[in-house]
Amino acid sequence: MATNNPYQSYQANAVQTASPGELTLMLYNGCLKFIKMARKAMEENNVEERHTNLLKAQKIIQELMVTLNMDYEVAKSMMTMYDYMYRRLVEANIKSDVAILDEVEGYVTEFRDTWKQVIQINRQRQYAQGGQA
Repeated sequence: MATNNPYQSYQANAVQTASPGELTLMLYNGCLKFIKMARKAMEENNVEERHTNLLKAQKIIQELMVTLNMDYEVAKSMMTMYDYMYRRLVEANIKSDVAILDEVEGYVTEFRDTWKQVIQINRQRQYAQGGQA
């Protein structure tokens, strides 16, 4: 499907050419974006906008859950945290509670920052090995 919008073309290309690690990073960033948009909607008493953005954040958490490789022990811990964050987002939506959003945003930020470090370390290793991965 062709698009005349250069930004949309750029975004589509970025997703299509991203590594699995970069896609995960995009998911974390997207989740943070929707949490921030939901917070703004809460402050403006915009129930529909709050609900829409929290549903988007929840869907991203669900996507992170289904992509976990449960063969690794760390994935089990991550699943527990993702499940907790998902339930807290539902609660934040029901109660329109900014404090819950702050809590979840903190966890997602920690996951994102850690994931970013993992990507950087892997790139450094690949570079040190002359691009042989």
